[in-house]
Amino acid sequence: MNSRPRDTDLIDLMTEVATTLLVPIDLDEALSRITHSVVDAVPAIDHASISVTTRRGEITTLAPTGALPLKADELQYELGEGPCLEAALSEPVVQVDDLATDQRWPAYGPKAAALGLGSQLAFQFDAKPHARGALNLYADRPHVLDVESRQLSAMFATMVAVAMGWAQHDQTLANALASRGLIGQAIGILMERYRLDPDRAFAFLVRTSQDGNIKLHTVAERLVADTIRNAE
Repeated sequence: MNSRPRDTDLIDLMTEVATTLLVPIDLDEALSRITHSVVDAVPAIDHASISVTTRRGEITTLAPTGALPLKADELQYELGEGPCLEAALSEPVVQVDDLATDQRWPAYGPKAAALGLGSQLAFQFDAKPHARGALNLYADRPHVLDVESRQLSAMFATMVAVAMGWAQHDQTLANALASRGLIGQAIGILMERYRLDPDRAFAFLVRTSQDGNIKLHTVAERLVADTIRNAE
């Protein structure tokens, strides 16, 4: 679990996130900065992601901080139940203190606990007219979400709404969704090529991005393109 950030550290972190929200924004970069920052800033939170609904009624994940939150999101989509779905579609805030024992989602809760997740927090955002969804926050341990966790996390949920609201119409969101697909393809390639599990494959992409100071979706795009060329 993260240690509690000092006030000056939190101010610096929020300032860094705010700079990504200057118009015109890079939606991928802004959302990724927000999810990673909320994990850094909120001691109870270990993983984060963003669920976004589309005009066709589909729901997908953007800017996960690792393979685990992506897996948990997709599990909820598959089962048709869970905090991220409830927040994205109806409730403003959904909190689960113990996923293993909460009775609201009998199919999802035990499966999430089996993944190693203890508790969960989800905040709805409504960035009219472009998108609606939820900021999904996960903790490895149960009963760690307190008032401070909710207050700090709510600020980042507002930033998600700002980023999505300032995005340049549907094309920017479409680009972000395409980027998410490329990252998924790249993870699959690395898993097959190097016999990695999803977490290690995602970590490999992130490390390559950081070491080369290259955006994550660009790293994924190059890997997929190289694989296609080599297969021809």
